[in-house]
Amino acid sequence: MSHDPQFWQHSTGSAAFLKELKTLETFVHTAETLATLDEDLQVALELAREDQSFVPEAESMLARYNTLINQVEMEHLLAGELDHHDALITIQAGAGGTESCDWAAMLWRMYERFIAKQNWHSHIVAENTGDVAGLKSIECEITGAMVYGHLRCESGVHRLIRISPFDTGARRHTSFASVHVTALISEDVEVEIVPKDLRIDTYRASGAGGQHVNKTDSAVRITHEPTGIVVQSQAQRSQHQNKEKCMQLLKAKLYEWQQAERDKAKNAEAAPKSNISFGSQIRTYTLHPFKLVKDHRSGFESSSPGAILDGDLNGIIRSHLVS
Repeated sequence: MSHDPQFWQHSTGSAAFLKELKTLETFVHTAETLATLDEDLQVALELAREDQSFVPEAESMLARYNTLINQVEMEHLLAGELDHHDALITIQAGAGGTESCDWAAMLWRMYERFIAKQNWHSHIVAENTGDVAGLKSIECEITGAMVYGHLRCESGVHRLIRISPFDTGARRHTSFASVHVTALISEDVEVEIVPKDLRIDTYRASGAGGQHVNKTDSAVRITHEPTGIVVQSQAQRSQHQNKEKCMQLLKAKLYEWQQAERDKAKNAEAAPKSNISFGSQIRTYTLHPFKLVKDHRSGFESSSPGAILDGDLNGIIRSHLVS
């Protein structure tokens, strides 16, 4: 099909097809590797029974086999309708000023590390830095294999308990930040957007991008008034490009909203407007007086918050998928 010249005339459709093809090729490659490794492992175990010197090699091969089995299990769990889609991640600092802004920045760093481990790619759409440190908010597109499937469980309020680096009295502080993950849908999915329902604002962009972004009102914010959904883009160099990006993001968020309306049982998980405060958190990261990360939905616990904040999220994600 890809050899047909007409195939490349539809860039959006061809890109989606090639991405799905790559995913399927990865599944096939994993299955073939697992079959080969299974045969080699059987031989290694037989040799280890006869000669103890082969035991280390058999143990190493068994570890590789178990790792691959876990990968296959994850691929099986990620079978939702939108799990193979790319995603938009939004992080919003809660009440608390600099403390919460710093916590939002820590969360973004955690996801950046995880993105790198997964060999995904990220592109910041909009960023609002804190007055002193950290981030008031950030929105980023993430592309790669099964992005939404991995990250959908991150939506919710995240709580941090620590000794504040901004408090001269070295007192313990609790900070909150919300994370919301939206699946980015393909162009062929139809979502009705009525122009009169939109309020379009332009403003001067800030952040990375050189002097250009500080001289023109190139950034765009679109509010869908019937639902209250707000999207923004400031990463593109022109107002027109930022508006196009906003419409793409609005389409994805409206699709998600419509899905939630059709399935009220999922509304609590999908709603982006939960309170960023006590009692609403999905996960707590405690750095003082002890070290513990606890996910309040799946019951997952880890005494190594440093590793998790460095992007080691697979254990948390797996626990949520199997719960």
